[in-house]
Amino acid sequence: MAGYLDHYGAGEERREKRIKRLVLTAVAVVIAAGVLFFIFKNYRQERQVNRFFDLLARQDYQPAYALWGCTAANPCRDYQFTEFMKDWGPQSEHADPKSFHIAKTRSCGSGVIVTVASNKDSNKGSNKREDKLWVQRDDLTIGFSPLPGCPPGQ
Repeated sequence: MAGYLDHYGAGEERREKRIKRLVLTAVAVVIAAGVLFFIFKNYRQERQVNRFFDLLARQDYQPAYALWGCTAANPCRDYQFTEFMKDWGPQSEHADPKSFHIAKTRSCGSGVIVTVASNKDSNKGSNKREDKLWVQRDDLTIGFSPLPGCPPGQ
Protein backbone atom coordinates (compact mmCIF):
# COMPACT_ATOMS: atom_id res chain seq x y z
CA MET A 1 0.00 0.00 0.00
CA ALA A 2 1.47 3.29 -1.11
CA GLY A 3 1.48 5.90 1.54
CA TYR A 4 1.72 9.65 1.51
CA LEU A 5 5.35 9.65 2.59
CA ASP A 6 6.47 7.32 -0.23
CA HIS A 7 6.54 10.29 -2.64
CA TYR A 8 7.91 12.82 -0.17
CA GLY A 9 10.70 14.89 -1.79
CA ALA A 10 9.99 13.78 -5.38
CA GLY A 11 9.05 17.33 -6.37
CA GLU A 12 12.32 18.62 -4.90
CA GLU A 13 14.36 16.15 -6.96
CA ARG A 14 12.58 17.16 -10.17
CA ARG A 15 13.13 20.84 -9.41
CA GLU A 16 16.84 20.19 -8.79
CA LYS A 17 17.15 18.30 -12.07
CA ARG A 18 15.42 21.14 -13.95
CA ILE A 19 17.68 23.75 -12.39
CA LYS A 20 20.81 21.72 -13.20
CA ARG A 21 19.62 21.19 -16.77
CA LEU A 22 18.82 24.91 -17.14
CA VAL A 23 22.23 25.98 -15.78
CA LEU A 24 24.11 23.50 -17.99
CA THR A 25 22.12 24.63 -21.04
CA ALA A 26 22.85 28.29 -20.29
CA VAL A 27 26.58 27.58 -19.88
CA ALA A 28 26.64 25.62 -23.15
CA VAL A 29 24.86 28.45 -24.98
CA VAL A 30 27.30 31.06 -23.61
CA ILE A 31 30.30 28.93 -24.61
CA ALA A 32 28.91 28.29 -28.09
CA ALA A 33 28.15 32.00 -28.56
CA GLY A 34 31.70 32.90 -27.50
CA VAL A 35 33.23 30.40 -29.92
CA LEU A 36 31.01 31.59 -32.78
CA PHE A 37 31.83 35.24 -32.01
CA PHE A 38 35.55 34.46 -32.01
CA ILE A 39 35.32 32.58 -35.32
CA PHE A 40 33.09 35.07 -37.17
CA LYS A 41 34.18 38.36 -35.57
CA ASN A 42 36.14 39.47 -38.65
CA TYR A 43 34.09 37.58 -41.25
CA ARG A 44 33.01 40.67 -43.23
CA GLN A 45 36.58 41.94 -43.49
CA GLU A 46 37.93 38.53 -44.53
CA ARG A 47 35.20 38.28 -47.16
CA GLN A 48 36.18 41.72 -48.52
CA VAL A 49 39.84 40.66 -48.86
CA ASN A 50 38.77 37.44 -50.59
CA ARG A 51 36.60 39.52 -52.94
CA PHE A 52 39.63 41.71 -53.67
CA PHE A 53 41.80 38.72 -54.60
CA ASP A 54 38.97 37.23 -56.68
CA LEU A 55 38.79 40.48 -58.68
CA LEU A 56 42.56 40.43 -59.16
CA ALA A 57 42.40 36.81 -60.32
CA ARG A 58 39.81 37.80 -62.95
CA GLN A 59 41.99 40.81 -63.85
CA ASP A 60 39.17 43.23 -62.97
CA TYR A 61 41.57 45.88 -61.77
CA GLN A 62 39.19 48.87 -61.72
CA PRO A 63 36.67 47.19 -59.36
CA ALA A 64 39.59 45.94 -57.23
CA TYR A 65 40.93 49.50 -57.09
CA ALA A 66 37.46 50.65 -56.04
CA LEU A 67 37.63 48.37 -52.98
CA TRP A 68 40.48 50.60 -51.83
CA GLY A 69 38.03 53.50 -51.84
CA CYS A 70 39.41 54.79 -55.13
CA THR A 71 37.66 55.07 -58.47
CA ALA A 72 38.66 56.30 -61.90
CA ALA A 73 36.48 59.37 -61.35
CA ASN A 74 37.85 60.00 -57.84
CA PRO A 75 41.31 58.44 -57.65
CA CYS A 76 43.09 58.35 -54.33
CA ARG A 77 45.45 61.27 -54.07
CA ASP A 78 48.29 59.23 -52.55
CA TYR A 79 47.62 55.97 -54.42
CA GLN A 80 47.00 56.51 -58.11
CA PHE A 81 45.80 53.68 -60.33
CA THR A 82 49.26 53.42 -61.93
CA GLU A 83 50.76 52.74 -58.49
CA PHE A 84 48.00 50.24 -57.78
CA MET A 85 48.88 48.40 -60.99
CA LYS A 86 52.57 48.36 -60.01
CA ASP A 87 51.59 46.77 -56.70
CA TRP A 88 48.79 44.44 -57.84
CA GLY A 89 48.89 44.22 -61.64
CA PRO A 90 50.03 41.35 -63.84
CA GLN A 91 53.69 42.49 -63.76
CA SER A 92 53.80 42.87 -59.96
CA GLU A 93 54.95 40.57 -57.17
CA HIS A 94 51.25 39.82 -56.63
CA ALA A 95 50.73 38.62 -60.19
CA ASP A 96 49.27 35.31 -59.02
CA PRO A 97 46.51 36.28 -56.57
CA LYS A 98 45.25 32.69 -56.44
CA SER A 99 48.34 31.76 -54.44
CA PHE A 100 47.33 34.12 -51.62
CA HIS A 101 45.26 33.05 -48.65
CA ILE A 102 44.30 34.68 -45.38
CA ALA A 103 46.75 33.55 -42.73
CA LYS A 104 45.27 35.46 -39.79
CA THR A 105 43.20 38.46 -38.81
CA ARG A 106 43.44 40.76 -35.86
CA SER A 107 40.96 43.39 -34.73
CA CYS A 108 42.65 46.68 -34.11
CA GLY A 109 40.65 49.78 -33.21
CA SER A 110 38.46 50.87 -36.11
CA GLY A 111 39.71 48.19 -38.47
CA VAL A 112 41.14 44.75 -38.94
CA ILE A 113 44.69 43.80 -39.90
CA VAL A 114 44.45 40.91 -42.35
CA THR A 115 47.66 38.99 -42.94
CA VAL A 116 47.65 37.39 -46.37
CA ALA A 117 50.27 34.80 -47.19
CA SER A 118 51.48 33.25 -50.40
CA ASN A 119 53.42 30.04 -50.72
CA LYS A 120 54.87 31.26 -53.99
CA ASP A 121 58.57 32.12 -54.03
CA SER A 122 58.82 35.90 -54.32
CA ASN A 123 62.41 36.71 -53.37
CA LYS A 124 64.13 33.55 -54.61
CA GLY A 125 65.34 33.02 -51.05
CA SER A 126 62.12 32.68 -49.14
CA ASN A 127 59.26 30.41 -49.97
CA LYS A 128 56.57 32.41 -48.24
CA ARG A 129 55.41 35.97 -48.69
CA GLU A 130 53.21 37.82 -46.23
CA ASP A 131 51.47 41.15 -46.66
CA LYS A 132 49.40 42.98 -44.09
CA LEU A 133 46.26 44.70 -45.32
CA TRP A 134 44.01 47.02 -43.34
CA VAL A 135 40.24 46.73 -43.73
CA GLN A 136 38.21 49.55 -42.23
CA ARG A 137 35.28 48.22 -40.20
CA ASP A 138 32.65 50.82 -41.13
CA ASP A 139 32.97 50.97 -44.94
CA LEU A 140 35.17 47.89 -45.65
CA THR A 141 37.77 49.85 -47.63
CA ILE A 142 41.08 48.09 -48.04
CA GLY A 143 44.55 49.55 -47.71
CA PHE A 144 48.03 48.62 -46.65
CA SER A 145 48.29 48.25 -42.89
CA PRO A 146 49.92 51.32 -41.35
CA LEU A 147 51.36 49.18 -38.57
CA PRO A 148 52.88 45.70 -38.48
CA GLY A 149 50.49 44.86 -35.64
CA CYS A 150 48.14 46.44 -33.14
CA PRO A 151 49.64 48.72 -30.53
CA PRO A 152 49.51 47.25 -27.02
CA GLY A 153 46.20 47.78 -25.30
CA GLN A 154 44.00 47.46 -28.38
